[in-house]
Amino acid sequence: MDLKIKQRISLSTYFFLTGLCFATWASRIPTIKTFFNFNEAELGTILLAMPISSMIGLPISGWIISKFNSRKPIIISFLFFSFSLILIGYATTPLVLIGAICLFSFAMRILNIAINTQSITLQKQFKKKIVSSFHGLWSTGGLIGVGFSTLMVKMNISISNHLLSISLFSLISALIAFLYLIKGDKSISGNKLILGKPDTFILYLGLLVFFAALCEGGMFDWSGVYFKEVINEEIFTYGYLSFMTCMALSRFFSDKLMDTIGMQKTYVLSAILIALGISTAVFFPSFWPALFGFCLVGIGTAPIFPMTLILAGTSKKYSPGMAISIISTYAIVGMLIGPPLIGYLAHAFGLKQAFFVFIFAGLSFIPISKLLFIYKRKTS
Repeated sequence: MDLKIKQRISLSTYFFLTGLCFATWASRIPTIKTFFNFNEAELGTILLAMPISSMIGLPISGWIISKFNSRKPIIISFLFFSFSLILIGYATTPLVLIGAICLFSFAMRILNIAINTQSITLQKQFKKKIVSSFHGLWSTGGLIGVGFSTLMVKMNISISNHLLSISLFSLISALIAFLYLIKGDKSISGNKLILGKPDTFILYLGLLVFFAALCEGGMFDWSGVYFKEVINEEIFTYGYLSFMTCMALSRFFSDKLMDTIGMQKTYVLSAILIALGISTAVFFPSFWPALFGFCLVGIGTAPIFPMTLILAGTSKKYSPGMAISIISTYAIVGMLIGPPLIGYLAHAFGLKQAFFVFIFAGLSFIPISKLLFIYKRKTS
């Protein structure tokens, strides 16, 4: 087997495991809400711990990128990532829960930047686009995580045993996959963050991932709650499961879609699907329409992150790792604002009304992507 194939399989494993662990956490948020008896505003405040701790990791992740290859940060961050998931499952006080969520988010920031940097590096060894397939595997891991969570909820398995089993499986798999990760991928230039006027190209990319993170992060954190409290579905993971299924399937076709209709039209299509999906779930709040609506949202959000990361790898000012780190900060701000905003709006006006935020965020892809490609054509 060619070395690049082994490297692709190894990196794919990390994308899959990251999605698996994240979806395991996100799908059990309703369980945590019930255990601690949080209302929507209190849950929104707890969820602030993730983006805040991730923001704290910004200077550290930038320093790591400038000093090291991405291989060691991947395995070290994954160790902390797995441990924090266990800690979340065993948390019995809000303070311990917040600490565990902070560690989980901090480790995930470094892990995501490192594996996405490797994906851009590995892409250069292949003629066809492969970046979306990695994100497809992330979503597939998320899909399996939600499916397994659904089984755990049905079987009334404790959250502590559930998260422990996923963590141990992920850790063992990650240690095996570590053997074939890319070595020596540190960039020799573009590794320093240049302060001053924001780079226009990076700014547009950052705004795109900001609104994508607002949509995607909000769906991760609130789809289960929506099905439990608005749809009144006992097995509340069905909504999250439909969203993740359609996102995973769509991401395996995103590379071909980009090649067929172009990136700009793909952004527009994503915007329309997100707005249509959320509208369906909000105006027809029953099981099947909401399930169909969440499927459309999954298809719509699927191409945004991989497509934007591919564009980030073409930056003339920054190395792929630094460009990804910078635009990831915009994504973190989206996650910082999105889930808590939904919580506060839901507490004030109701969860259905709060979901209109996703429609606005999705439609924002249209004007921003238009400006991006106008700028790209002028500077190419």
